Amino acid sequence: MMTAPTDVRRARSAHRDSAETGLPPAAAPTRARRHPVIRVLAESADLALRNLLHLRRTPGLLISCLGEPVVYALLIGYVFGNSLGGPAYRSYMMGGLIAQTVAFTTTFTTVGLSRDLEQGMVDRFRALPVSRVALLLGRTASDLTTCVASVAVTTTCGLLMGWRPHTGPFELAAAVLLVLLFSFAMSWVGVFVALIAPNTQVAGSLGLIWLFPATFVSSGFVSGASLPGPLSTVAAWNPITSIANALRRLFGNTPPPGFRVQHNWPAQHPELYTVACSVLLIAVFTTLSTWRYRARTSR
Repeated sequence: MMTAPTDVRRARSAHRDSAETGLPPAAAPTRARRHPVIRVLAESADLALRNLLHLRRTPGLLISCLGEPVVYALLIGYVFGNSLGGPAYRSYMMGGLIAQTVAFTTTFTTVGLSRDLEQGMVDRFRALPVSRVALLLGRTASDLTTCVASVAVTTTCGLLMGWRPHTGPFELAAAVLLVLLFSFAMSWVGVFVALIAPNTQVAGSLGLIWLFPATFVSSGFVSGASLPGPLSTVAAWNPITSIANALRRLFGNTPPPGFRVQHNWPAQHPELYTVACSVLLIAVFTTLSTWRYRARTSR
């Protein structure tokens, strides 16, 4: 008879947690009986849904996510493209443009997680029976959805500019899977950047400082063979170069006349190299992010 008030208080606390975090009330007995992996995946799905729902409160971020691909497509395709090969170059650059779109969506992971840390939402999650890995996995999963929307906008811009794939459905499916894998890997880099940044403003700056050289010191938009000195070697082994080349091969887009291409191992095996780099990035930055998250939230 004495336990009824306690149960009421627990129920009220669960609903209060749900209202503040955006998650449904936790069914503790049910989740306790779940397999640990299934429980982490279920919690990650709840957190990913929460992140997507919160996009309604930040329309500026959503507009930026969908507007930037249009700006870059028009800028590179028409301002620079006419001097680099015209329509032939605009078709060839699509692999690099999609690679850049995937790389730049990493900033949304960085800013979103940093905002949760700065506003104390992560501390609130720590008071709930939620796995630490689920918090980070939910962020990367939700931003993977955002990346898909950005890539869809980029692809639409390419189609309007005259780009067309010249391969079959299996090659196109392989290209989609490769983009999703690389996007997921890049999201974990964004998670680590958010965890080492002291606030959201610094996180946003750090998220762009390394992205610009990583994107443009590559064969995404120009020939890596034309870069001076060691930059040519850096571009050859840059993962953004490899995914751009892999997408071009899977789409059947050939370089314009006179466009120099590299012939090193990553250029000859771009799909394999992209998969290897993505797996390595996930392994390294998942470990670093989990370690940094524990260190930061244990203060």
